[in-house]
Amino acid sequence: MRLRTTTHHALPHLLWLGLLLGGCAHQPATAPTAQPPASTAPAPQERAPASGPRRYVLDEALNMLGTPYRYGGSSPTGFDCSGLVYYSHLRAGIELPRTARDQRTHSRPVPGRQLQAGDLVFFRLSGRKVDHVGIYAGNGRFVHAPSSGKQVSMASLDNPYWRQRMVGAGHYY
Repeated sequence: MRLRTTTHHALPHLLWLGLLLGGCAHQPATAPTAQPPASTAPAPQERAPASGPRRYVLDEALNMLGTPYRYGGSSPTGFDCSGLVYYSHLRAGIELPRTARDQRTHSRPVPGRQLQAGDLVFFRLSGRKVDHVGIYAGNGRFVHAPSSGKQVSMASLDNPYWRQRMVGAGHYY
């Protein structure tokens, strides 16, 4: 199937969408040299493998590994972080907000020690607002759409960059 596009009509909508969606596109190319403050997020402890909706959401996200990052993207042609979460949940029949900040605001909080595969993990990459989200895969790893020029991939919560920026977890199940 080929989609017909009319750039001159789509441009205002794309600009509006870019302003509406925040975050997910910021990650330094190298690790910071200054010693950031210690994370306040508790270390995750694996409880049980994902099942039911959690398993379906996680499987959908894992099927998208290697998909290019696209700011504002929420389809297999390209994802930003919250778009990947939105898409994976929608495929499981669960509707949730589109932005990382709203996804955290409306999710049910999960204490770090109760984190399960399929739960969402939230980060502050810059500023005071939640601006990045991923789907916890178990064993201290999560799947996410990191930033421009990259692809949907796995990352470790043990990595100092992510550990210091994680601000919580939640779910919609």
